[in-house]
Amino acid sequence: MRKLLFCLFAVLGIQTLSAQMFDTNFEDSTLRIDYTFAGNADVQYVALNNLSSTEGWWGRRTNLDSVPLKGNGDLTLYDAEGKVIYKTSFSSLFQEWITTPEAKDITQSFEFTLLVPMPREKATAELVLRDNTGKESRLKHTINPDDVLIRDRSKSEALPHRYLHRGGDSKEAVDVVILAEGYTAEEMALFLADAQIAADEILSYEPFKSHKEKFNFIAVESVSKDTNVSVPQEGAWRETAVGSNFMTFYMERYLTSGNVYAMYDLATNIPCEHFIILANTDTYGGGGIYNSYTLTTAHHPAFRPVVVHEFGHSFGGLGDEYFYEGNLDNDEMHSLQHEPWEPNITTLVDFESKWADMVEPGIEIPTKVTEERSKNYTVGVYEGGGYRSKGIYRPVDVCRMRNNVADRFCPVCERAIERVILHQTVEE
Repeated sequence: MRKLLFCLFAVLGIQTLSAQMFDTNFEDSTLRIDYTFAGNADVQYVALNNLSSTEGWWGRRTNLDSVPLKGNGDLTLYDAEGKVIYKTSFSSLFQEWITTPEAKDITQSFEFTLLVPMPREKATAELVLRDNTGKESRLKHTINPDDVLIRDRSKSEALPHRYLHRGGDSKEAVDVVILAEGYTAEEMALFLADAQIAADEILSYEPFKSHKEKFNFIAVESVSKDTNVSVPQEGAWRETAVGSNFMTFYMERYLTSGNVYAMYDLATNIPCEHFIILANTDTYGGGGIYNSYTLTTAHHPAFRPVVVHEFGHSFGGLGDEYFYEGNLDNDEMHSLQHEPWEPNITTLVDFESKWADMVEPGIEIPTKVTEERSKNYTVGVYEGGGYRSKGIYRPVDVCRMRNNVADRFCPVCERAIERVILHQTVEE
């Protein structure tokens, strides 16, 4: 019904409430806000780094004052009367790092960038970071659209780019930028072929498949000096477009980049809401961070399922449903005394807020794994998830967020992703 009403408004030339709100409060331009997150396991800080602008706003124009997921942080814009005019939520590599053993001993800083529509008048921005227990760190600052120190990047030349899939106008569809990482100028044809595979694979899964018209995938030819990416465990450090490396947090397969500002520099003046970064390597690994980026390897045999899995993280805010016996690696990322914000894992602290409505009568909680339930994607509450074998639960036994052999997202993940898609594109 919402989609039908939205289409009817468009045909009749009637502005939706959100469209009116956008035109009242914002220019058709983008404000880029660069932050620095710093701290350790005990204390976190947020600092403003830089502001810049470009012409055109490519983000959502619907549901401006709400978010589909809580995330580990959010940014809210308030007008002069204190009314919320825009809000977005996110997670960051920093907020994962503070749960690692290293963060108990040292203090580090991390880059983070957010894009928001440019306010017509002065506005207050409030950024909130939350750790895995809900403890908050805040920063408030004023955005003055007339500030002469907001750098205008509108005349910067955009890198060569190509639409791999164009579902709709950039002002109505979600723009996903795919960056080349570790591809030299001579390897751009290879990158474009890899990027096409990534876009096609994501759009072959529900609910993306049913909402193809709501997505644009754009390949950006970001050239690296060196081929491949940095693999510290092999002593190999390379000069690449976003400087990614394996061994993030000393985890061998974890491939990430701390050079967030560089990502946004590479996408300047290109419609961009989400990043997928393809690494030119056959070493297995990757990572996905909600409303930050997906980064995955393009030449490992598991490339296709992994890029979908990681996009489930970065776009859908989904948690990992796999776990390790003995609780290895990221086992402190979630607190068992708190309900995780990710929609597809639970500690049962507040299960009613998750997928309790999708569990059929007669399904025991916790739910026993059986061959039949695994085959049919039976929704229940199966122990093991979020990197822990005990205390965190997942909706099904087999899912794209757990197994590379899974041929779909589970019903809970599909619903969660669709909620994000509709929030981004359809008036609620």
